[in-house]
Amino acid sequence: MNDNPWLQLCLIAAGLYVTYLWWTDYSAARSATPAPTASFFPGATVVNRKALWIAATGAALVLAAETCGEIALGLDDEQSKITVLFGIYTLIAAIVEEIIFRGYLVVENRGRAALVGGIIGASLIFALLHPFLWKWDDEGFAFTFTAKGWFSFAAVLIGSLWFYACRFASWNPARSLLPCFVAHFTKNAGVFAIKAVQGYVAGAW
Repeated sequence: MNDNPWLQLCLIAAGLYVTYLWWTDYSAARSATPAPTASFFPGATVVNRKALWIAATGAALVLAAETCGEIALGLDDEQSKITVLFGIYTLIAAIVEEIIFRGYLVVENRGRAALVGGIIGASLIFALLHPFLWKWDDEGFAFTFTAKGWFSFAAVLIGSLWFYACRFASWNPARSLLPCFVAHFTKNAGVFAIKAVQGYVAGAW
């Protein structure tokens, strides 16, 4: 996808539309007025600024640990290059991914054990969907069980667990998705910034 700007533009447009729909529900909840249409999105509830700061800080710490770990293990020179357009896509995709995973892929009202088990299972799926332990290119499908692959897989898994924590922690009593958006956006923006500093951003598109 990183070398297909038209696909990225289409996905960005679709992601912005989904974001607009969710924000419509959130704005209605914030103003305590009925939404103009039936709500289709979970987590469109009001949250305080403290929760947003906690979410962003946690995501920044997760990214800092990941970056330091890559450097310590000598894996930082195995990063993939991305474009500016792909970086923008990752920011929009963060919101859509949160709606899907932290919004819909949860096991609620069945006890704490079911909730935690569902979070771990969904986080494993979330991490596996990222192409770190596998690749699919012109040469076909292949597993990539390298040190960098396992490290990046683990980093995404930990990130996913933090995003779920942002939804179900006691400091987010209304179970709003907004802290999840902020956390995921912070992490993806940080990844882009680090890649830019290290010279792994190659061109606009």
